[in-house]
Amino acid sequence: MRIVTWNINSLRLRLPLLDRLIAALDPDVICLQETKVPDDLFPDAAPAALGYPHVARRGMKGYNGVAILSRLPLRLVDAPDWCSRGDCRHLQVHIDAPGGVVELHDFYVPAGGDIPDRVENPKFAHKLDFVAEAAGWFAASGVRPRSVLVGDLNIAPLEHDVWSHKQLLDVVSHTPVEVAALLAWQHTGFADAIRHFVPAHEKLYTWWSYRNRDWRASDRGRRLDHIWVSRDLVAGLRRYEIFKDARDWPQTSDHVPVMLELDA
Repeated sequence: MRIVTWNINSLRLRLPLLDRLIAALDPDVICLQETKVPDDLFPDAAPAALGYPHVARRGMKGYNGVAILSRLPLRLVDAPDWCSRGDCRHLQVHIDAPGGVVELHDFYVPAGGDIPDRVENPKFAHKLDFVAEAAGWFAASGVRPRSVLVGDLNIAPLEHDVWSHKQLLDVVSHTPVEVAALLAWQHTGFADAIRHFVPAHEKLYTWWSYRNRDWRASDRGRRLDHIWVSRDLVAGLRRYEIFKDARDWPQTSDHVPVMLELDA
């Protein structure tokens, strides 16, 4: 089974790019973040036309929003309203995979603003509260077997998940308090599926700012997009791809798709 996660940064604006994504990676499941479309305006006919008849979506006007497009049957599962905000940042579904049901979570964690201080910056406080609440929920409920968690988690946890560890220690997305919070969440029972293939000492990015005109030359990236799996699935991990070519597509997102292939 192939799962792709992508912060598409407006589904309706970039809907034509899904054709190119499918042609390149041939995923069975596509998890999107920052769809920016309320459910009543979701392009319901588009996924089926692309070969993905099974859809779960949770969206709102103008920002946030998550969606899962699947070739395999899925069922939406009730999930918490994180921080009681109703801001459409998470979907939980059960996917009928060849080996049995896979529990799949699609998350869009708050970005957190620019100031890494929870007192001065309510957005940063919200981000920390969101991650802590999610970690607490998984710790309390337990990470079930055959679980996969994907999404734009908006934190680059490892030293080589950013272009300069020293220069970004005080920059939101790589501060020690965020890193500790994200790793506490991961350690509730997940393994970092992409770092399973790529050693921690190697640079690995999924996001490059729009402000970098020649993003390949400067390569000032961050790994904000993640795929985690429950530990029982680690033995079945087959391959991954960070599809950097998508960053050069016209009117593309500043994130690139991340694909995981696994036995499921």
